[in-house]
Amino acid sequence: MTTKLIHHPYRPPAGFDAPQVGVHKASTVLFPDVAAMRARDWRHRNGYTYGLHGTPTTFTLEERIATLEGGTHCVLVPSGLAAIALVNMALLKTGDELLLPDNVYGPSRELARREMAAWGITHKLYDPMDPASLAAAIGPATKLVWLEAPGSVTMEFPDLPALVAVCRERGVTTALDNTWGAGLAFCGFDLGIDVVMQALTKYPSGGGDVLMGSVVTRDAELADRIHMTHGRLGYGVGANDAEAMLRSLPSLSLRYHAADAAGRELAAWCATRPEFTRVLHPALAGAPGHEHWKTSCRAAAGLFSVVVAPRFTSAQVDRFIDALQLFGIGYSWAGPMSLVVPYDLKQMRARPAYDGTVVRFSIGLEEVADLKADLEQAIALLG
Repeated sequence: MTTKLIHHPYRPPAGFDAPQVGVHKASTVLFPDVAAMRARDWRHRNGYTYGLHGTPTTFTLEERIATLEGGTHCVLVPSGLAAIALVNMALLKTGDELLLPDNVYGPSRELARREMAAWGITHKLYDPMDPASLAAAIGPATKLVWLEAPGSVTMEFPDLPALVAVCRERGVTTALDNTWGAGLAFCGFDLGIDVVMQALTKYPSGGGDVLMGSVVTRDAELADRIHMTHGRLGYGVGANDAEAMLRSLPSLSLRYHAADAAGRELAAWCATRPEFTRVLHPALAGAPGHEHWKTSCRAAAGLFSVVVAPRFTSAQVDRFIDALQLFGIGYSWAGPMSLVVPYDLKQMRARPAYDGTVVRFSIGLEEVADLKADLEQAIALLG
């Protein structure tokens, strides 16, 4: 009976279709014969070879993410940081140099400082708001420049076309962390960027419950290098995670634009509060890089930071955050629940741009009036 259960002859009829993509779970992939097994090559995606290298579920998600980003080749990895690591490992070797913006995502900087340095790959920081700083930093060994738009936590929006032009003039590959833009605010490839990654953990997932990243390119040669490294590293994503992502993608635009509208309203309200000396939101007039955002973007994520006036102690800021009822205290963003995290720039940056604690808000899908009332009652505890 056990043998019959494993080798049962029944096959479901062809022709079934549904709005949701089927979930194909596999480590082993079966071939009809030895000739088919020998003919398939995971490096060229001429069919299914092993679950790690793709199933109909993951291939479908890759194609949809490539379309979202405006690219043609996509690979999936277990997190956004894994996507950054994949790009670095695929495109750099011992003796090469990597350039990072000085407001880079912290774990990306630590990856460069630790693992990449241990492999003989050096790095420098440049000022993303000054293309001349980037031009001065590029040397003969520079092979990859990372771009972020906007910068992590302090939300400066750089002049992406100018930065890309500097790199193109010198033949240096560019990679963009497009997690904030989510493929909706702007298209990195239309600005001339070579490689675009996202932490799909954020807006594409939208539930705060799936970890995943993507790397997309339009360049066939870069795609081959990334794909080969991806396969050799054994990066893979689970079918259920891919299913959850596919289920969330149809509502991505609705959620993104709802968070955008709510974020702008709350950022503008925070700008009226004397307790905050700056509101850092690219779509807000006067914010760092606002003019660049206007030139390059058609939307903005529901993410912004405030600089709390330096007269308030860190203990007072903590009390303000603890008093919030609707904002969860936690890392990540772009889920249905609004989140808040305080940052001490003196511990994050060699040249802190602001005095006072920086507090970052991720706006979820709650009613804006409720979030505003919650902020107001918590602000009252600052004084």
